[in-house]
Amino acid sequence: MPQSANTITTVSHQPSDSSAQEARPARKVTVATLAALRARGERAVFVTAYDYPTAVFADRAGVDMLLVGDSAAMTMLGHPNTVAVTMDEMLVFARAVCRGARRPFVVGDLPFLSYQCSDREAVRNAGAFIAAGCDAVKCEGGERVARRVRAMTDAGILAMGHLGLTPQNMAQLGGWKVQGKTLAAAELVLRDAVALQRAGAFSILLEAMPAEAAAFVRERVDLLVYGIGAGPHVDGQLVIAHDVLGNFVGDVRPRFVSRYADVDDVVTNAFLSYAADVRSGRFPTPEHCYPIEPAHEAEIRAARVAGAPSACSSGSAGSAASPGSFAPPAPADAIASAGAAGHGASPAPTVGALQ
Repeated sequence: MPQSANTITTVSHQPSDSSAQEARPARKVTVATLAALRARGERAVFVTAYDYPTAVFADRAGVDMLLVGDSAAMTMLGHPNTVAVTMDEMLVFARAVCRGARRPFVVGDLPFLSYQCSDREAVRNAGAFIAAGCDAVKCEGGERVARRVRAMTDAGILAMGHLGLTPQNMAQLGGWKVQGKTLAAAELVLRDAVALQRAGAFSILLEAMPAEAAAFVRERVDLLVYGIGAGPHVDGQLVIAHDVLGNFVGDVRPRFVSRYADVDDVVTNAFLSYAADVRSGRFPTPEHCYPIEPAHEAEIRAARVAGAPSACSSGSAGSAASPGSFAPPAPADAIASAGAAGHGASPAPTVGALQ
């Protein structure tokens, strides 16, 4: 059907590679799906997402799990660490991701101080993620947060633990440092993992640990164990989307991440090209303009050439605005005076009346 001149055209960009369409099974990923992947020896594909487009692209690619991570503080909001993001901000990200993720299992990341203070706070904030559409929540820590995990699971909420490098207590860890580098250190991580298992967690995420240490933990718990910088001997791999896409703006460059695209260069070059076209007059071209009937176009062009005032630009009787001029609205006190002169001293409208 031909489009009318008043139609605003929208373009749907589908993936050009047909394999991306074939990669995604139709059914929603659940805990049972994740357990089945582990039973078959298949690793889950796990990435972060903070917005609707990223969730849609990950869904198209067949990604199994999405983490709405508190890393949004750094990747999306420009903070130097993860502790600055708020619960309200996290819920905005979570709702956007859940609208775009039809198949992946979505985990909401509980931000700093959203669960540490009390069981009540933990359940309330975890429940807010579930209400936003997430399938589970994640919190950092082992034995020290086991009570909170138990409260969440008793409320019917799936909880994932996070051990190893835990960014929310980076100051206690002394910075971005690898964890579990000795047998004694690996055993401490294992002790925390067992505490989370007993509290009812369905999974744990191990961050920044040697491969052998991560395997040591995984082999001794009855939990789904995922890794981010924890080697290959886990049930799935998590990466920060901005790290693999190459559009993280900051100084952190994890050694365990492979960059699969250079989106930063693509976006910067696109803006440079756009700016050059605007400044040179190459944009917009006729193809970017909305057409009108030739007769109306000719009439408007003639009015432009003649400099005839339109109805909305006419001033006082007999005056005509010059082409391109702008007449500001009269001040409020002048309007009130005019009303008093012509209509018998009516009071000036109040703010409430204007509302």
